[in-house]
Order: sequence, then C-alpha cells, then structure tokens
Amino acid sequence: MNNFNPSYDNVKEALDRIDPIAYGSTRNYVNGAVTRISPFISRGIISTRQVLEHVLHKGYEPRSIESFIQELAWRDYWQEVWRQKGDLINDDLKSPQKDAFRQGIPNAIVNGETGILAIDNGINELKNTGYMHNHVRMYVASLSCNFGKCHWKSPAKWMYYYLLDADWASNALSWQWIVGANSSKKYIANQDNINKFCQTQQKGTFLDLPYESLLKTSIPDPLNEIINPKLYTNLPPALIPSINSELPILLYNFYNLDPDWHNDKEFNRILLLEPEFFAKFPVSDYTITFIYKCAENIPGIKVFCGNVNELLKAFPDHKFIFKEHPLNEHYPGEGQSAETMFGIKGYYPSFFTFWKKCSKVLYG
Repeated sequence: MNNFNPSYDNVKEALDRIDPIAYGSTRNYVNGAVTRISPFISRGIISTRQVLEHVLHKGYEPRSIESFIQELAWRDYWQEVWRQKGDLINDDLKSPQKDAFRQGIPNAIVNGETGILAIDNGINELKNTGYMHNHVRMYVASLSCNFGKCHWKSPAKWMYYYLLDADWASNALSWQWIVGANSSKKYIANQDNINKFCQTQQKGTFLDLPYESLLKTSIPDPLNEIINPKLYTNLPPALIPSINSELPILLYNFYNLDPDWHNDKEFNRILLLEPEFFAKFPVSDYTITFIYKCAENIPGIKVFCGNVNELLKAFPDHKFIFKEHPLNEHYPGEGQSAETMFGIKGYYPSFFTFWKKCSKVLYG
C-alpha cells in the first residue's frame, strides 16, 4: 500500500516519525513535513487523542506545537459537526453556494488534464495511491466549484471515492468551506500561489492572473466539459460468518478498525461492510483493499458484507457492541463513545469557537 502500510507496527513507526514543529512551519508545502497518518486515523486504527498523547509523551510543549494540535482538532471538529447536524452536512450547511449553476464535475479534473501541472500531478497521485496533499485538495475543490461553477457535492464524492483517508465529514465540510457554503467567502488561489507551495514554475495558465481578476473571468475552457462519473463499490457476496455462540459481537466498520478495542477480552469480532452505506458513499477497489489490510491488525476478525439486520436475524440472542458514529445510529445493541482529543461536545458555528473550548482543556 505504498507509504500507507496499515500494519500496526508501521502505524506506530509513523507516529514516531512525526515532527510537529516542522509540520507547523511546512505543512502547506507539498514536500513539507506532513505526517501521512491521516488514513490510519480515518479508519480508526488510531485516534486523535492517541496521536496527541504520543507527541506530548516525547516531550513537546503544547504551545510549541499548537499548529499541529489545531490540525488534529479540525478533524474532531468536523466529526462533531456531523454528529450534531447529521444529514444536513450533505447539503449547503450555512448558506447556498453562489454561482453553482452546474451539477457534475469538470472532465479535466477527473482525468487530470486541467493544464495546471501541480494539480494534474496531484490528481494522478490520488488515483494511483489514494493520497492527495491537503493544499492540493483545496486547489482541486476551488477549480471544480469556484472556477468551474459546479455544486460541491458531486466533486466532493468523486474525491472521497479515491481517498484512503476518506472521511465524509472532513471532506464534505471542507469542500463547503472552500465554496462559501460553510464559510464567509470562497477560497481561490492563483498560479503564483500554486507555484509557491507545489515547487512549480508554471506560467501562462488560466490561473496566471492577479487575484482581483481571477473570478471575473468566464469558466476557463479546460473546465467547460462536465460529467457525472459512475462511482461504485465492489463488495463480495454476503455470507453469514460462523461465531462463538457464547461470546458477544464487536462490530467494526469503515470508520472503526481499532486493534486495541477490547483487546484484553474475548469477543466475536465482525467487520461489517454494508452495501447501503457504500451505495451512498462509494469508495474505490483500492480503498476496499486498504480496509482489508487494516483489518489484519485484529486477530480473529471476520468480514460480513451485508446489512446489520441480517446479522441481528442470524444471531438474535447475541449482544452487539459498536463505537458510536453518525452513520451507524441504526446498529442494534450498545454504542460506545468514540475517543477524541478533548471530549468537546455540541455544535459550534466556527472552528475557533470550538478551539477555545479545546484550549481550556489543553492549557487548563
């Protein structure tokens, strides 16, 4: 899986490699000191709290790495918005996206043929590895929506489809932040900005303009053609697994593949992959392979590709236990809270009001 081998030993090594000081000063550059642990957090192998505790245990003072901690907190913030707002995050959350008169995604984005070298390279890397640098994600979103005049949802689902760190809250709400549906203004970048952070020296593109001129132009020619890509998740047939009739069932899923979860006790452990979930939020074959690799960290786990009610029907006398998440509120049994850095609950209209609460916990 390239640099994203999800074996637990590799994940721990990735944690040890984190340089939160360098991260804070270079994270916006494509060759910066990014951690590349996002897929492991999104799949629930580790939590944001574990990451924070790990770097603090190494002796870093919180104020010296606040930028790093804030980026982790953004992930918790998006998750909490999702918990509080539910399906409302699937549409424009705060205000309608302006100038979004097209549905679909520019074909040039899908094929990595925008003519912007850094963006096309980022798109090809995404499709080949499941990774895209966060700054490049912002560029792609801005190109698709602010320049291509497409509503954010279809392009956001396209990107989510390929990402190993696919997290619908972070993805959908970040795209809405880019297009002004979850923020006060749109995010745009010109060619100089892209050259700076992507170490390119490209000139003469449709983005090679001063900022005040960028959005005054019509849709750039490379972004004119739009398509609605067919996104589909391939899952194997649903076969009810054999289990120990005397043990409760721990339900794992796309957002929880935590190898430490109740690892001191005996349970039936089932990775539940529901077709209905993946029909709503499809992911690529590459991502499904990654999920199976993640599950190898959990001894004795069995995979069931079907609806949770089929498991309930097959095992009506068993206790089901799962980690709470906005997408599994229909699970039967006992829901256990997912771990976050600071345990802050409730809806906050902006990240920085949320961060004030986090700061009180962090600094006392």
